[in-house]
Amino acid sequence: MEPMNITQIQDLIKFVAKSGVSEVEIEQKDFKITIKTTSKKEAAVHVMAQPQYAPPPPLPAATGAPAAAPATPAAPAAESKYITVKSPMIGTFYRAAGPGKPIFVNVGDDIKPGKTICIIEAMKLFNEIESEVSGKIVKVLVDDAKPVEYDQPLFLVDPS
Repeated sequence: MEPMNITQIQDLIKFVAKSGVSEVEIEQKDFKITIKTTSKKEAAVHVMAQPQYAPPPPLPAATGAPAAAPATPAAPAAESKYITVKSPMIGTFYRAAGPGKPIFVNVGDDIKPGKTICIIEAMKLFNEIESEVSGKIVKVLVDDAKPVEYDQPLFLVDPS
């Protein structure tokens, strides 16, 4: 059995956060993941993948909040009609899949749920962040290759 991919891990984190279970641990031959929820808003995740070619150094735990919706209304009055897409994790924000690759979304682009809008790198894992809302990108709030915090606004989206 091969290790879980990042989408399966993210789905598992969301499921654990919504289920109310306090801890889940999955261990396979070359892969181990432990998900511990500390409250409804937080989940600590520890992933250890051991590739065949060389053992990796121990990985620190990452804190994310999969239970919180990544898109919530913005607070400023002038931008109240827009939806703010927020970072679901701590990491490095990338607008494209790699140097010289096309940017996922630009200002003015229409998005819909399931469309990849950026990548956030966390612990050498590249996590494709998909939109959970439909609308048009109004503003990109983070520069490419910059660190982001959990719940930090990434994009403003006009839902109309």
